[in-house]
Amino acid sequence: MDIANIIQTIAIYALPVLFAITVHEAAHGYVARHFGDHTATILGRVTLNPLKHIDPIGTIAMPLFLYVATSGAFLFGYAKPVPVNFGQLRNPRRDMIWVALAGPASNLLQAFAWAIGLYLLRGAAVDERFFLEMCRAGVLVNVVMFVFNLFPLPPLDGGRIVSGLLPTNLAIPYSRIEPWGFFIVMALVVAGVISNLWMQPLMSLTFGFLELLLSPLAALLR
Repeated sequence: MDIANIIQTIAIYALPVLFAITVHEAAHGYVARHFGDHTATILGRVTLNPLKHIDPIGTIAMPLFLYVATSGAFLFGYAKPVPVNFGQLRNPRRDMIWVALAGPASNLLQAFAWAIGLYLLRGAAVDERFFLEMCRAGVLVNVVMFVFNLFPLPPLDGGRIVSGLLPTNLAIPYSRIEPWGFFIVMALVVAGVISNLWMQPLMSLTFGFLELLLSPLAALLR
């Protein structure tokens, strides 16, 4: 992969990625504040300023290194997680589910918005490749974040949702996985388990769901 292609790909994906991680993390903070926890607000993390959510290693260095090293075959990154004190939520077990859902839900909404942009550009006969590819990137990035973060293992959002839904006698031992959850998830990613058994099937369903939602707009623009 040559330098020109790398630069072009970075330019196309930069804005969608920034929006995806910023809105995702801010959504956690907004919903946590709504349910009584002001930890993120006090620390200045309930904001759409991407600089507050970017992790120099996880958001920039690691994805760039992996992209170059694997020629785009494997990518992984992360943002600074928004701090949430679940004990300060008015109903910790119930509200934890909504706080966790907020991030992936924001990515699904962003994927929908980028898809609308793509349909409108096509409907207006805009053939500027950069803008079309950016919209496609916006859909892809957000669908990936939506599905990946719903994987039911803490500390991912899906793990917190499962913890909130399980009976207390099961939720407590399940939540104890969290200190090792990141390493377990990474092992499953490298082994291809998450990609083959989780990401691909659920991404296909999500793309189909978005296509169904957009079918009236697609018909209108024909």
